[in-house]
Amino acid sequence: MNKDIRIVYMGTPDFAVESLRKLVEGGYNVVGVVTMPDKAVGRHHTQLQPSAVKMYAVEQGIPVLQPEKLKDPEFLEALRALNADLQIVVAFRMLPEVVWDMPRLGTFNLHAALLPQYRGAAPINWAVMNGETQSGVTTFFLDKDIDTGVIIHQTPVDITLTDDAGDLHDKLMYVGADLVVKTVDDIIAGTIRPRPQSEWITADTVLHHAPKIFKETCRIPWAEKSMKEVYDHIRGLSPYPAAWTELITDKGPSVLKIYRTAMEETTPAEAPGTVVVEAPSTFKVATKEGYLHILSLQIAGKKRMEVTEFLRGFHAADDLRVE
Repeated sequence: MNKDIRIVYMGTPDFAVESLRKLVEGGYNVVGVVTMPDKAVGRHHTQLQPSAVKMYAVEQGIPVLQPEKLKDPEFLEALRALNADLQIVVAFRMLPEVVWDMPRLGTFNLHAALLPQYRGAAPINWAVMNGETQSGVTTFFLDKDIDTGVIIHQTPVDITLTDDAGDLHDKLMYVGADLVVKTVDDIIAGTIRPRPQSEWITADTVLHHAPKIFKETCRIPWAEKSMKEVYDHIRGLSPYPAAWTELITDKGPSVLKIYRTAMEETTPAEAPGTVVVEAPSTFKVATKEGYLHILSLQIAGKKRMEVTEFLRGFHAADDLRVE
């Protein structure tokens, strides 16, 4: 197989490192990496933190481009100078046509869902939040719209009842890296048969979307949703950006992030949102059909902790609730 084709790889977070590593360790000719500019961090925003992809690329001696704007003439000139045959995008940004149309073999993207389902910025979170039992990864050629290009390959991945978004992220990261390599091999071999996404859409198809998640999206809907829906909401946002609620005590409200719960199916004696504390390890919230036991949480101003550690320093008051 001809591994001499020139590949430019575009990505930013940890999720994108594994695919790049597979290509580099597999002997593919990655001639450049495009990633986000270093991010200002620290209390005074004086430290610059490179992306995970940049750190790996620098370790491997791969040239790195970090454009502020993807239509910047200097960036486009530098990108053309890399003379890529193929571009690969994993967890990056929406590309303008002048970028994705540049290489002779095209530009393909790895998406963390089974397209056409869960198009958008947060497919991993939304799949778990919606209680799906299967997700997967898709490679597809980019076009002018978001996540709508012709599909090259897909690999399904099961979601268990106890998986959170972090668990699914890691599953898809490794399966996705294998699919990226398979896609590159098949493009080189000329054996791909891309199919339009319309072939997966019938009159009965209900398309689920994966829009960007905002703070209010993360608020826990104790009264509006079933126990299972609340359970899925919490694990779909764990560990990041984290589901939250307000814990109302006699001292006032405090923001409480919740990362892990367990369901107790019973008929609750209390209204949804009522908190029941039974030392040393029970901190549960009433829902419509039962209780959600809070197992891992973070109160404002403190670190994340398990429920037993939290309860050791918590003085329960009467009429505790979350809202």
